Amino acid sequence: MPSNTAAWLTAAKSNPLEVKTAAYTSPGDHEILVKNGAVAVNPVDWKLQDNALFPLDYPTILGEDVAGTVVEVGSAVSRFQKGDRVLGYAQSLVTNKPSEGGFQEYTIITDNLASQIPSTLPFENAAVLPLGLSTAAAGLFQKEYLGLQHPSLDQKPIGQTLLVWGGASSVGSNGIQLAVAAGYEVLTTASPKNFDYAKKLGASQVFDYHSKTIVADLVEALKGKTVAGVLDAVGADGATQKSLDILAQGEGGKLVATVLRPPENTPAGTSAKRIQAFTIKDNEVGKAVYEDFLPQALADGKFVAAPEPYILGKGLENVQAGFNIQKKGVSAQKVVITL
Repeated sequence: MPSNTAAWLTAAKSNPLEVKTAAYTSPGDHEILVKNGAVAVNPVDWKLQDNALFPLDYPTILGEDVAGTVVEVGSAVSRFQKGDRVLGYAQSLVTNKPSEGGFQEYTIITDNLASQIPSTLPFENAAVLPLGLSTAAAGLFQKEYLGLQHPSLDQKPIGQTLLVWGGASSVGSNGIQLAVAAGYEVLTTASPKNFDYAKKLGASQVFDYHSKTIVADLVEALKGKTVAGVLDAVGADGATQKSLDILAQGEGGKLVATVLRPPENTPAGTSAKRIQAFTIKDNEVGKAVYEDFLPQALADGKFVAAPEPYILGKGLENVQAGFNIQKKGVSAQKVVITL
């Protein structure tokens, strides 16, 4: 049996992570085992280390984004076989199982949260996708959120407009692409330096979220349009409140799906709901995105791995440094470690 190594969070608020041996675990019926070629860091990782945001069983292995090669498949798995190049959304934060954490050599992934990737897509690029993709999909497509129609490879415009707040973020980059693939026009916000980036992903218009007139500007831009709602991909600096104020003055959807806790008071007729990315595992959205859409969309170039990877180095000993860089903030990039 192969040996395994992980970057462990040994106790609440322990720093640095400890790189040491981990168990090699074979997959269950609906799981695959991935030998990781690259892993990515998300804000939730350093926040969990610094603040112990919610109870975990320690020691544990964090990490949600992996890309690599399938080395074992569960007995009920038919989509994947040994040797497939894949990306996957790791679930240790939900299951409390270290074997399902991303920051190790081998990770267990549920089969409906994994996708084949083309040979032309490096693992470092593929690893930026899973959590951002899943979060965007959860907010956009689940019925209890925005409930948009699912993405497809040949979708026609349906005459509705979505606002994505924070289009250069990881969630925003995926949200723009998924919504466009589902037939929606997308307006988004970003820093001026990222305007071209957001437009390349498919946004029809981009607005400076630093502007003092941003709410009025977006209300005007959305006049006469049927608004599907807002995907708030950042949640910070009043983004959710501003999004609610915009919806209160327009026609159409009145819900903001947001990545952080929404404000307690919302304008009359509007609402906000916090996204939980992991919930797509238990409904039709996981299959719609990871199985029916993403593999072929990546192969055809109709969906790109975004944002760009900020490749920090090779080896699990770099994961802690990745936390530290992510904490300082990166723009239109995602911190990646190769293995």
